[in-house]
Amino acid sequence: MENNNDNQLKIELSPEVAEGTYANLAIITHSSAEVVMDFIRVLPGVPKANVKSRIVLAPEHAKRLLFALQDNVAKYEKAFGPINLPGAEPQGEGRTATPFGMPEGKA
Repeated sequence: MENNNDNQLKIELSPEVAEGTYANLAIITHSSAEVVMDFIRVLPGVPKANVKSRIVLAPEHAKRLLFALQDNVAKYEKAFGPINLPGAEPQGEGRTATPFGMPEGKA
Protein backbone atom coordinates (compact mmCIF):
# COMPACT_ATOMS: atom_id res chain seq x y z
CA MET A 1 0.00 0.00 0.00
CA GLU A 2 1.37 3.40 -0.95
CA ASN A 3 1.54 6.11 1.73
CA ASN A 4 0.41 9.34 0.06
CA ASN A 5 1.51 12.39 2.08
CA ASP A 6 0.16 14.82 -0.55
CA ASN A 7 -3.26 14.75 1.14
CA GLN A 8 -1.95 15.66 4.61
CA LEU A 9 -2.84 19.11 5.88
CA LYS A 10 0.20 21.27 6.51
CA ILE A 11 -0.27 23.58 9.49
CA GLU A 12 2.01 26.55 10.05
CA LEU A 13 2.52 28.12 13.47
CA SER A 14 3.95 31.63 13.41
CA PRO A 15 6.19 32.72 16.30
CA GLU A 16 3.59 35.29 17.40
CA VAL A 17 0.83 32.68 17.65
CA ALA A 18 3.20 30.11 19.20
CA GLU A 19 3.68 32.42 22.21
CA GLY A 20 0.01 31.97 23.09
CA THR A 21 -2.36 34.33 24.90
CA TYR A 22 -3.04 33.99 28.63
CA ALA A 23 -6.68 34.00 29.75
CA ASN A 24 -8.24 33.40 33.17
CA LEU A 25 -11.90 33.82 32.23
CA ALA A 26 -13.94 32.29 29.43
CA ILE A 27 -17.44 33.34 28.42
CA ILE A 28 -19.18 30.85 26.16
CA THR A 29 -22.40 31.56 24.28
CA HIS A 30 -24.19 29.91 21.40
CA SER A 31 -26.86 30.22 18.76
CA SER A 32 -28.41 27.46 16.68
CA ALA A 33 -25.57 27.81 14.16
CA GLU A 34 -22.44 28.51 16.22
CA VAL A 35 -20.68 28.40 19.57
CA VAL A 36 -18.72 31.52 20.54
CA MET A 37 -15.91 31.36 23.11
CA ASP A 38 -14.47 34.64 24.40
CA PHE A 39 -11.20 34.38 26.34
CA ILE A 40 -10.48 37.23 28.76
CA ARG A 41 -7.55 38.19 30.98
CA VAL A 42 -8.65 39.67 34.33
CA LEU A 43 -5.92 41.30 36.41
CA PRO A 44 -6.15 42.17 40.13
CA GLY A 45 -6.72 45.87 40.71
CA VAL A 46 -7.70 46.54 37.10
CA PRO A 47 -11.43 47.39 36.92
CA LYS A 48 -11.78 46.64 33.19
CA ALA A 49 -10.92 43.49 31.25
CA ASN A 50 -10.80 43.03 27.49
CA VAL A 51 -11.51 40.00 25.36
CA LYS A 52 -8.10 38.73 24.23
CA SER A 53 -9.36 36.13 21.78
CA ARG A 54 -12.70 35.05 20.30
CA ILE A 55 -13.13 31.61 18.77
CA VAL A 56 -16.28 30.83 16.76
CA LEU A 57 -17.08 27.17 16.08
CA ALA A 58 -19.82 25.14 14.45
CA PRO A 59 -21.68 23.14 17.14
CA GLU A 60 -20.22 19.90 15.76
CA HIS A 61 -16.68 21.25 16.10
CA ALA A 62 -17.45 22.50 19.62
CA LYS A 63 -18.49 18.97 20.58
CA ARG A 64 -15.29 17.56 19.07
CA LEU A 65 -13.35 20.15 21.10
CA LEU A 66 -15.22 19.05 24.24
CA PHE A 67 -14.20 15.42 23.64
CA ALA A 68 -10.59 16.42 22.94
CA LEU A 69 -10.46 18.49 26.15
CA GLN A 70 -11.97 15.64 28.20
CA ASP A 71 -9.41 13.23 26.75
CA ASN A 72 -6.50 15.58 27.42
CA VAL A 73 -7.61 16.38 30.99
CA ALA A 74 -7.95 12.64 31.71
CA LYS A 75 -4.44 12.02 30.36
CA TYR A 76 -3.06 14.98 32.34
CA GLU A 77 -4.65 13.73 35.59
CA LYS A 78 -3.36 10.22 34.96
CA ALA A 79 0.18 11.58 34.56
CA PHE A 80 0.17 14.35 37.19
CA GLY A 81 -2.74 13.67 39.56
CA PRO A 82 -6.16 15.24 39.92
CA ILE A 83 -6.78 18.87 39.09
CA ASN A 84 -8.37 20.43 42.17
CA LEU A 85 -10.72 23.33 41.53
CA PRO A 86 -11.04 25.90 44.33
CA GLY A 87 -14.61 26.52 45.40
CA ALA A 88 -17.68 24.85 44.00
CA GLU A 89 -17.93 23.25 40.60
CA PRO A 90 -19.84 25.32 38.01
CA GLN A 91 -23.52 24.66 38.61
CA GLY A 92 -26.41 24.27 36.27
CA GLU A 93 -27.22 24.37 32.63
CA GLY A 94 -26.76 27.69 30.94
CA ARG A 95 -23.70 28.86 32.88
CA THR A 96 -21.65 30.84 30.40
CA ALA A 97 -18.91 32.46 32.50
CA THR A 98 -16.13 30.08 33.47
CA PRO A 99 -13.54 31.62 35.78
CA PHE A 100 -10.06 30.13 35.69
CA GLY A 101 -8.54 30.35 39.18
CA MET A 102 -10.98 32.98 40.43
CA PRO A 103 -13.68 32.45 43.07
CA GLU A 104 -16.46 34.07 41.06
CA GLY A 105 -16.95 34.75 37.35
CA LYS A 106 -18.47 38.08 36.44
CA ALA A 107 -19.24 39.17 32.91
